[in-house]
Amino acid sequence: MPRLAAGRVRPYITPMFADLLRRLTAPMPERLPAPDAKLALAALMVRVARSDGHYASAEVHRIDRILQRRHGLDADEAAALRREAEELEAEAPDTVRFTKAIKDTISLEDRVAVIEALWSVVLADGARDEEEDGLLRLLANLLGVNDRDSNLARRRVEQDG
Repeated sequence: MPRLAAGRVRPYITPMFADLLRRLTAPMPERLPAPDAKLALAALMVRVARSDGHYASAEVHRIDRILQRRHGLDADEAAALRREAEELEAEAPDTVRFTKAIKDTISLEDRVAVIEALWSVVLADGARDEEEDGLLRLLANLLGVNDRDSNLARRRVEQDG
C-alpha cells in the first residue's frame, strides 16, 4: 500500500489482510495455514529488502525468483504474490511478532532455508548494508536459527552468486 507522509500507511486494510494481521498480533498467534504462511514469508522478504531504505529492482526480481522456486509458481503468480506481500508488509506488525508467527508455522529446517532466502534478497543488489545485516541477525535469532547456520546460509548464497 502506498505510504503517506511521515511513513504512515493508508488506513484501509483489505479484509484478508485484516484477518491475517489479527492472527499475527494475537497474544498467542495460531499456526498459519499454508497460503497465509506463503504470504507472510514473502512479506518478510519484502521487509528485509526495504530495510535499507532502497527497494531495488534486483531485490524485487530476486524475491520473485525465490517465490517461483519455493512454491512452484510461474512468473505471473510469483509477481502477484510479491505485490500482495508488499501491501501486507506495509501493514504488518512489528518484526518480532511478525517473525514469531512465521517461526510457529514452519520447521527448523525450513527456517534455515528462509534465512538463506533472506540473505539472497539482501545480497541481490550487490551491497551489504549494516541495517540489513542487523535485521538478518535479529530475524535468524527470532526464527530460532543460530549464528553459525545463518552464516553458512549467507556463504552458500555468496558462493552461488
